[in-house]
Amino acid sequence: MDILTSLVRLFLHHRVRAIRRYAKEGDAIQMKMLLRLVKAARDTEWGKEHDYRSIRHYEDFAARVPLGNYASHKPYIERMMDGAPDILWKGVIRRYAVSSGTTSDAAKFIPVSQRNLRRSHMQGGHDVTATYLDRNRNSHVARGYSLILSGSLDSGKDTGPSKVGDISAHMAGSIHPLLRKMLHILPPAELSGIRDIHERYQALSELIAGKNLVSFSGVPTWNILLMGMAMQKAGARTAEELWPHMEFFAHGGMSLRPYRKKLQEMFPSGKLRFIETYNASEGFFGVQTDFRDPEMTLMLDYENFYEFVPMTSYGRPDAKAVPVWGVEPGVEYALLVSTSSGLWRYDMGDVVRFTRTKPYQFVIVGRTHQNINIAGEDLSVQQAEKALEKACRQSGAAVREFTVAPDFDYQERDGVKGRHEWLVEFEKEPENPEEFEKLLDKAVQEEDFDYKHALINQEASPLVVRKARAGLFYDWLDAKGKLGGQHKIPRLCPSRKYMDELLAMNGSPACVNRQ
Repeated sequence: MDILTSLVRLFLHHRVRAIRRYAKEGDAIQMKMLLRLVKAARDTEWGKEHDYRSIRHYEDFAARVPLGNYASHKPYIERMMDGAPDILWKGVIRRYAVSSGTTSDAAKFIPVSQRNLRRSHMQGGHDVTATYLDRNRNSHVARGYSLILSGSLDSGKDTGPSKVGDISAHMAGSIHPLLRKMLHILPPAELSGIRDIHERYQALSELIAGKNLVSFSGVPTWNILLMGMAMQKAGARTAEELWPHMEFFAHGGMSLRPYRKKLQEMFPSGKLRFIETYNASEGFFGVQTDFRDPEMTLMLDYENFYEFVPMTSYGRPDAKAVPVWGVEPGVEYALLVSTSSGLWRYDMGDVVRFTRTKPYQFVIVGRTHQNINIAGEDLSVQQAEKALEKACRQSGAAVREFTVAPDFDYQERDGVKGRHEWLVEFEKEPENPEEFEKLLDKAVQEEDFDYKHALINQEASPLVVRKARAGLFYDWLDAKGKLGGQHKIPRLCPSRKYMDELLAMNGSPACVNRQ
């Protein structure tokens, strides 16, 4: 009997009971959360401007507070970073998470109060372990080491008295000492503090190569990279040779779909469990509470109040948000959050769809501003990833990274507006590149009927696939100073900015079926 793991399960079981109450008490929990947040912020500058003292119901809140985004919060946040108290949230906030919305060059500084860090971000991490142990009574996670791959608190920005860095680094530095000791959490502080990411990963890969890892968490890209380095140092053919007792991977920040095949090859026995989380710089919002069910549970008692704008009206002046008790399964919504860090009706830029409401369970289907639209097809990230997965399965190819952008300049015949341009870095190249391109185009048509319709009506040309050299995306992120942490490749870009940068670094823009 694994006594230590049993003690951890017992220590965290109160959270399992709390999450089970979501099914019956979810709406009341969220209403209570809204009033708690409003009461706490009523004497702040923001609270006085929006008459928080008079808010008694959700309708009052919706009437007094406009829909917001980073631009509407930025003037307040800049003063907060200089040390001004009681602006968006009570007191002085010293922590700020750097968020660039994938790889945007314009950094956003998201306030992270100590209260929100503890009751939202850290609570999410605890609940991943709590729900996993509740579902897996044969777990032995306390016998080995848990790797939490975080970014850096050294942002390189002049931020005065504030501590600025990746939210993952803020979280890693705030893990309860008892939990860190019980779960043997890596890396140690001396490694996390190495500023140069190349040096840090070299040191960390040497460390984990000799440890009995049982779980790991973070963005898939960087975990795969680090584990590959450790495998190379140890001369292991698979990650499972190094870590035969690995139990689960808690991933977030990006879809696992393009990386699942690679991870399954690294852990071929099939014992590795995948647990998705929705942890953003702004807060921790969702946990896959059942590893047999891909949907995430909306975490209702995390110091976050949620609202949702139907995508059918998103971006219009008359767009209306609904609270969680107003959502319907199957409808796509843009997510808004109000938090105990002082974000109010803040547009996350993420699109979600609920699969059920008792409890509220959902999937992330894309970004509000990452769709590609040449001729009305409005291709989403989820559609692109599903199509690529299908083409890889049919062709035997495997993909490491990819991005898609519109090519408006391409015209094969009069009246054709353009095509989708895919830049793909292959883990395993297709035997027949030309056939792969056709398979991918067909798969996109199957996922997006409007794309198929645009091709039939000659409003767009079939997509083109360009092969990225090995390491291109890594080098591109490195050149931008965005390696590690929660930085990731933009999957769909409505403009040419990133694609043109990548193609310039790639050296040759030739299509794979013409090389």
